Amino acid sequence: MTTKPQPVDRTLWFETALLPDGWARDVRIGVAQGRIARIETGVARAAGDEGGGVALPGVANVHSHAFQRAMAGLTEARGPADDDFWTWRALMYRFLDRGGPEEIEAIAALAFIEMLEGGFTRVAEFHYLHNDPAGVAYADRAEIASRIVAAAAETGIGLTLLPVFYAHSGFGGQAPAHGQRRFISDLDGFAELVARGKALTGGLTDAVVGVAPHSLRAVTPEQLAAVPALAGGGPIHIHVAEQTREVEHCLAWSGARPVEWLLANAPVDPRWSLIHATHVTEAERREVARREAVVGLCPITEANLGDGIFPAAHLVADGGRFGVGTDSNVQIGLAEELRMLEYSQRLSRRGRALMADAQRSTGRALFDSALRGGGQASGVEGGLSVGRSADIVSLDAGRAAFADRVGDAILDSWIFAAPTGSVASVWRAGRQVVKDGRHLARDAVEARYRQALAAVLG
Repeated sequence: MTTKPQPVDRTLWFETALLPDGWARDVRIGVAQGRIARIETGVARAAGDEGGGVALPGVANVHSHAFQRAMAGLTEARGPADDDFWTWRALMYRFLDRGGPEEIEAIAALAFIEMLEGGFTRVAEFHYLHNDPAGVAYADRAEIASRIVAAAAETGIGLTLLPVFYAHSGFGGQAPAHGQRRFISDLDGFAELVARGKALTGGLTDAVVGVAPHSLRAVTPEQLAAVPALAGGGPIHIHVAEQTREVEHCLAWSGARPVEWLLANAPVDPRWSLIHATHVTEAERREVARREAVVGLCPITEANLGDGIFPAAHLVADGGRFGVGTDSNVQIGLAEELRMLEYSQRLSRRGRALMADAQRSTGRALFDSALRGGGQASGVEGGLSVGRSADIVSLDAGRAAFADRVGDAILDSWIFAAPTGSVASVWRAGRQVVKDGRHLARDAVEARYRQALAAVLG
């Protein structure tokens, strides 16, 4: 019996592509209704084929606070005392004194454009900006969430929306601080927010809605037990053990370290992503790996804030899983995050090629792990295979950094040697959104971003 080929909406052809079973040459990908309908290898380019260069599967950004992109570069002056995460956080709170729905949408749209231009095709948006600047809930509790959805629709990025439950300022249910007023909700209001998020994302292609209890310091044990059920089958993300002071305060409150307490008191499983988890013990790290949860690493933000270095190479040796995210969005780019991740391991252990293994180079091992972990954490599996979303990133093979590179050396050169801007084109759900290194809507979105910054900072 002969199977009739499925009709396709468009065909893309690449000199080289990274498929699930490895690198292939002269690859044609047929796309139908936003998904990969067929893949041919060893075929010549045909009239009407789009694409070119090196094709990689799009990777999910596992952790973003889009609104913080507008703060990038504004927190680098030293204060009267030692600066750290906590002084940065105070500046972030002051930043939120201004900025309404239109400004937040404009900032998020530019951040999403930069993610697409940097090789990410999906974002897990850890969304905790819910109230107006006075801390009052909007008439529609999901007013700001609707602006995140609109920014995703305009830019084309895949969206995993993670409404954040945030109720307290410290361990043991401490009353929220003034600077946290835009984040705060109760459980009933949060349930309404999640339900609205699911309705709002209904018109997006392959959107996912999960939940995110912000951190152990921002929720009580009872609230932490109640929040995951609201996710349905969606992902569950939580900040944990990012800072040494957080570890100290958790010990004082509970007698246990943050990751230790979470593992003992929450049903952590493959749906969970532990964001940062910077300060873990060997036993905690191995248990996270055993439960097949994802560790969400944000190496550039963690370096920017002076958080510390997560033992990623040890996690991989344990069989653990990680994804990478851009968090505060001080810089945005997949290659840059992976480079910082490897270099942090080298600095802490004084060695080289620490994320590589016997079968794969450093770049390939980093990329494969980020692809797998990102898919799990965002709720949408990635990869260039039939049936999956046609999320494809094309590198500019004509750049000098890629001269005479084949196989894994392409990824090594992109991550460690190529200049910023080496992404040539991006297709998201089969639609081209980046061409010649620029998002097709960049000019209009950037103009609105500049207006938003004038309003927020003026």
